Amino acid sequence: MAISLAERTAQLNAEQSLLVKADHDIEEGWQRIRDQEERVLELMAGGHDTRQAERLVQLLKQTLVEWERHRTLIEQRVAYLQREVDPGD
Repeated sequence: MAISLAERTAQLNAEQSLLVKADHDIEEGWQRIRDQEERVLELMAGGHDTRQAERLVQLLKQTLVEWERHRTLIEQRVAYLQREVDPGD
């Protein structure tokens, strides 16, 4: 069964909203990483053990890589749906 233009357009709008959310989440993720890196420096300056804090930074970065991969998939889906909705572009 073929999907109607209205359904494709609704899918496109939903994916575009997800893309905006992904961009926002990624920016917040980078801010969390910067904040945690500052905390690590503060702990180091105070002579504290920073192994766990540094591990958290690495985990945050790994998570962010996955978020960016997911964002790429959303981008690809948006491009596909745009071609489906308006094949002339």
